[in-house]
Amino acid sequence: MLLTCSPLPGWPDARPLGSVPLREAAGLLLPHDGGPVADLRDQPDRWALLTDVTAALRRGVPVLGWGTGAALLGRALGARIHGPAGGLEWAALPRGAQAHCWAGEVPLHWTHGRAVAWAAPELPEWVRIKFLAALSGWADRTPGSPLEEVGGVPALAAVVTEFYARARRDPLLGPVFAAHVQDWPAHLGRVTAFWVTLLGGDADLAPWRGNLNAAHAGLGVRGEHLRAWLTLWETTARDLLPAPAADLLTARARAMGTRLGGPRAGQRA
Repeated sequence: MLLTCSPLPGWPDARPLGSVPLREAAGLLLPHDGGPVADLRDQPDRWALLTDVTAALRRGVPVLGWGTGAALLGRALGARIHGPAGGLEWAALPRGAQAHCWAGEVPLHWTHGRAVAWAAPELPEWVRIKFLAALSGWADRTPGSPLEEVGGVPALAAVVTEFYARARRDPLLGPVFAAHVQDWPAHLGRVTAFWVTLLGGDADLAPWRGNLNAAHAGLGVRGEHLRAWLTLWETTARDLLPAPAADLLTARARAMGTRLGGPRAGQRA
């Protein structure tokens, strides 16, 4: 499906921006709406749109903009914005972009990777057709955060849950958790929130706020506990996740082990 920041009844399967996650969209449409581009002071909705455009570009989502939508796309790519106050604003050619045709000093049609721009308010049909035809070859996405790389909150929560199920049966780690954890659902929720925050956060979950060292103070945790924790965490991650995702979680866990117990605690057991 395509996402759009303004209603577009003539486009197939175009839905409002925000109705589905950007990473699930086939592309993002930025129609001409006459809105400001260069001066976004006191324009929170416009700032939010610019942020969404930047996020789409970072994730590899194809973006087509025309008129002020093209200018906004250019700004997201770092281009300078020109145009009189109250008139049609346009973007200079972004660095690394290819200009296909000009209208005087204005780059009328340019592309930058999966970003396609037409500076005039009316989009030619041939530009639309070419953009739609290219979408099938642009279906892959770049994860927007480490959390997306591991498969999102459901995949992470599954690792956390399985890890603690194994840890409670572990002869070295089990007694530590039995002595200090009374409410397991709450504990699993806190640990999942910690990992979500560590991996870039999720808009639907409140971020974890706390101090890692303070949370583990007074537990009697020694180097052997940390090494056992790292070994069990890595094994669980590799049992449940693809290798790249497991590698990411393991690397983050080792860094955390170093913070808690010094350089030797973060080494692979």
